[in-house]
Parts: sequence; structure tokens; C-alpha cells
Amino acid sequence: MSPGRPDRPADVAGGTGNADNRRRWQALGVGLVAAFMTLLDVSIVNVAVPSIDRALGATPSDLQWILSGYALTFGLVLVPAGRFGDARGRRNAFVLGIALFTLTSALAGLARSPAWLIAARLVQGAAAGIVNPQVTGLIQQLFRGPERGRPFGLLGATIGISTAVGPLLGGLLIQAGGEQHGWRWVFFVNVPVGIVAVLLGWRLLPGRPAGAARHRLDPVGVLLLGVGVVLLLLPLVQREQWHSPWKWALIPAGLVALAGFGLWERWYARHETPLFDLGLFRFRSYALGSLIATVYFGGFTAIFFVFTLYLQIGLGYSALVSGLAITPFALGSAVASALGGRIVNRYGRPLVAVGLLVVLLGLGAVVVVLRGGPHGSVPVLTAAPLLIAGLGSGLVITPNQTLTLSQVPVAQAGGGAGMLQTGQRIGAAAGIAAVGAVFFSSLAGAGGNWSTAFRNALLLAAGIIVLALVAALIDIHRSRRAPTPTTQH
Repeated sequence: MSPGRPDRPADVAGGTGNADNRRRWQALGVGLVAAFMTLLDVSIVNVAVPSIDRALGATPSDLQWILSGYALTFGLVLVPAGRFGDARGRRNAFVLGIALFTLTSALAGLARSPAWLIAARLVQGAAAGIVNPQVTGLIQQLFRGPERGRPFGLLGATIGISTAVGPLLGGLLIQAGGEQHGWRWVFFVNVPVGIVAVLLGWRLLPGRPAGAARHRLDPVGVLLLGVGVVLLLLPLVQREQWHSPWKWALIPAGLVALAGFGLWERWYARHETPLFDLGLFRFRSYALGSLIATVYFGGFTAIFFVFTLYLQIGLGYSALVSGLAITPFALGSAVASALGGRIVNRYGRPLVAVGLLVVLLGLGAVVVVLRGGPHGSVPVLTAAPLLIAGLGSGLVITPNQTLTLSQVPVAQAGGGAGMLQTGQRIGAAAGIAAVGAVFFSSLAGAGGNWSTAFRNALLLAAGIIVLALVAALIDIHRSRRAPTPTTQH
């Protein structure tokens, strides 16, 4: 059989042949590389901002759009892209997304003006949003039941590393390429990897099964969800540049749009396959798991935002050193994610609760070692506490994702994963807005004391993570009263 045929044995989860098994792991490897590349671009550009400013003469508003525009369009297309992959084939969506991501990365690296770079980043973010739900849907499609733990563990490690290692890799590329043009290599590095991913993705990923029904893609649902997500995210990602208090009126307007989306989907489901099946929220694993993910990303993503500001602007460390300071978290997250994926089926949601507790212990240790201001090298002082927090994070992201999607039918895997990741993007934006507001207000109120501002911001981030812990404990309590199955075949 040719590699491109949709009916090859590798398309069937749990294939017993060595060649089939090897092929599905190879397909997963391509997906993980693509996920790493697209998630890395959420954070890697942060350390390139000073170089971009000098090279292109960007205004503060331009820089904000370069940073936040990616996250905005990323979150905008996740659910429609996931549904498209479910309905029309994940390989088609994956290859389209990676090809577009590679092209826009090259265009971003060639930018000659801030407007050029902003436009490239907006389309690049949308391309990343097309790719990511296909990776999660691929795991649901190629693996079944308990065997999903290991691939989800690898995906969790990929998420954790890409989130935390971005500043380090960005610092290395800028140092290698020079202050004037090093920022361009932050984008160019995606091009060769993307080309290989396109070729291997088309060869290895399963195509659309022969004879599969073709569903309409619910354009009204796409519009309502898109409007709701944009109205929610826009005031959050533009919080520093958009000074009018009226921006916060967009949030209730966004909630109204999302309520309209829910009503429309409920009606549409009576006649056609909806963009997103609201019935998934009837599964406690999906409903509470999505809540935990949204809240946790609101806490832990914000930590890197304020920590980078504290190190680079407050204490004068270089971008490279700041990236190295976050590396212990990335290493801990990678190790624990792989482990968490292997043992999640044995321990279930209590493993997530333990991970959240470990994260809180690590963050508490950071507060302790920096009390009264830094007495020595901050990257050295915080290395062990951040390693502990990273270990905890690895026991949160991977097991929670595995449990959240465990009962989602394969035919809805892309849409379910897209909604889960949309919640993560909204949570991250809201968390950065809230924690950043506390950070800057504390900085102003404490007479420019960066250590005090960082401690207050860190305490708020920890408080947000406590809310995720409460949700996990509720799920544990309810599961003991009314056990439910953990897998869906």
C-alpha cells in the first residue's frame, strides 16, 4: 500500500503488526515536533522584543501586537480547525497548517516594517491553531484506552518544555545572530523544520477514512465562537496599550456571544453535526478537566511572564541568562510529564491534585528564597524551587489532558481538544493580565522595588493555581461517590 492511502493499517488504533506500530509512533513523532514548534513561538519572541524594536523602530503598540497577536489568532481557530480535522481528515489539516506556519515564519523573518511583522504573526498564530488540535486528535485516533497515557505523556512534556524553553532558545539565537538581526533567526529556525514536517506529515499521518461521511462545518457556529473568543481575548492581550476602561466591556459582550454560540449549537445539533458537541460537558472528566486546565494555565503561564520581566528589566540579567533561569522548570516538567503519562491510568485525578500541590510547594520555596530581596544570583537561588515546581507541573498537564479527553469519542477528538486548548489560551491571557496588573501596581506602590512586585505577583499566580486544586479535589470527591469509566473506545 502507498503511504498516502487512507485505508492503510496504521490508521487503525492498536495495530498489532510491528510495522503498523512503528508507523503510528513515527506519525506521533512528527506531530510532537510540530506541536513543539508552534507552542514555542508563544514565548520565544518575548526575548527578541528589544532587537525588533531597534531594527524596525516599532512602537509599544506594535510590539504588543507582535507578541499578543499570535496568541489571539491561535486561540481563535482551535475549535474550527479541530472540527475540520474530525470531518475532513487530520492529515489534510495538519499539512495545511504546517505549510502555512512555515511560510509565515519565513515572511516574519524577512519583515521590513512593524506592519509586515504583525501581519505575518497574525497568520502564523492561526496556522499554529490549525495544527495543534490535529496532534491531540491523532493520539485519540491511533491509540486506545490505557495505551494513550504514554503518547499524552510525551505531548505533555512537549508542552511543558516548549513553554519554558522559549526564552532560552530565543536568547541563544539572538546571541548567535547578533543584536541587530538575531531576532530574524527566531523565525527562520522554523523553516527547515517545517518543510520536513510537511513531507513526513503527508507520508505518515493517516488520511481520511474511505467512505467517511462529510459533515457541514457549521459556519454560524464558527462565527459566534470566533466573535466570543476575540471579544474575550482582545482586552486581555491589549491591556497595556489600550487605556480606555471601556475595553473591559468587551468581556461581558464576549460572554453573551459565547452564550449565543451555546444556544445555536444546541439547536444545530438536532439537524446536523455541530461545530462542538456541548454534550461533552456532560462527562465530568471533560467538564472539570477543562476547568482545571483553564485555571492552571492562567497561573503557571503568568509566572514566566513576570519572572522574565523581573530578571531582565528589574535585575539586568541578559536574555540568555533569563532563559537559563527558567530551564530547571522545563527539565522538571519534561521528566514528570513522561512519568505522569505512564501512571495516570493507575492513579487518576489524585495524581493531578498531587502535581498541583507540588507546584505550590515549589512556588512557595521561590518566595522564601527571595524574601527581603535577592541575596546572591537569582537564577541559582531559584533553580531548585523551579525544578520542584516543574516536576509538579508535569504531573498536572499530561495526566489532566489524558483524563479530560478519555471519554471523548474519536470522531469528536479534534473539536474536543480544540475547545480544551481554547480554554487554556483564554486562561493564559487572563492570568497574564491579572498577574501583570498586580506586578506593575505593586512596582509603582513599592517605590520601584522589583522583588516586592515579583513576590506579590507570584502569590497571586499561586492563588490561581489553588483554584485549580480545588476543582481537582471536587472531581476526586465526586468520583468516589459516583465512579465513572475513564476510557472511551
